[in-house]
Amino acid sequence: MAEAVVTVDGWSALHDTRHFDWTSWKSISEDERNKAIKEFEELIKQWETVEENKEGSHSIFKVVGNKADLMFIFLRETMDELEEIKTAINKSVLGDFLIPAYSYVSIIEMTMHDPMKAGDDRELSPYVKERLRPIMPKWEHACFYPMARRREPEANWFTIDKEERTKLLYEHGMTGRKYAGKVKEIITGSIGLDEWEWGVTLFAHDPLQFKKIVYEMRFDEVTTKYAEFGDFIMGNYLAADELAGYLALS
Repeated sequence: MAEAVVTVDGWSALHDTRHFDWTSWKSISEDERNKAIKEFEELIKQWETVEENKEGSHSIFKVVGNKADLMFIFLRETMDELEEIKTAINKSVLGDFLIPAYSYVSIIEMTMHDPMKAGDDRELSPYVKERLRPIMPKWEHACFYPMARRREPEANWFTIDKEERTKLLYEHGMTGRKYAGKVKEIITGSIGLDEWEWGVTLFAHDPLQFKKIVYEMRFDEVTTKYAEFGDFIMGNYLAADELAGYLALS
């Protein structure tokens, strides 16, 4: 039996996409809309305080295309906190207009082919800690997609030996390094948590870089032979002070 690799795990992650009910939003008064926006802005301030204290992170994106209107990404220490955030959104007045479209639950992970480099459970190395508990960059664009490894007779990722997997992932990582400064990524594991096995969240100033990095990585053997992908969700960053403008009807 192939040997499983060791992972070190960090914050829990929730990708929550919503359709916005513009028809109902237009039917209420301007005063009601303004109150709903102000209430939601107060909710965002709470999230910002958590981020300032480095106890979690969040970002909101306007989704391009019709898969959703908004994508919320939350990173927190526990799943309980993620559920509380989802409930707070749903209980808000604005939440009445936010219709669930798709969600993805996962946990930030790093695969440690040499676990000694991570440190022990009580004291992670600074590099590893930053990767496992990151503050998401407030860059202009984000792209999220889930993925899994194939388990076919001639291409079963879980039957090849650890050394071969390490080599393939190293080569894959070298491709990614070409995009340092252009693309940042957060890898989350979702085996046992959601229908895919991993989630990938990419951030960039220029969305063209998403196309370039994913295309180039398709030629790495670890992808060509062993990877399966779900839907890609692409969004443009929505800052807190832009929310009112996004929801304005005039």
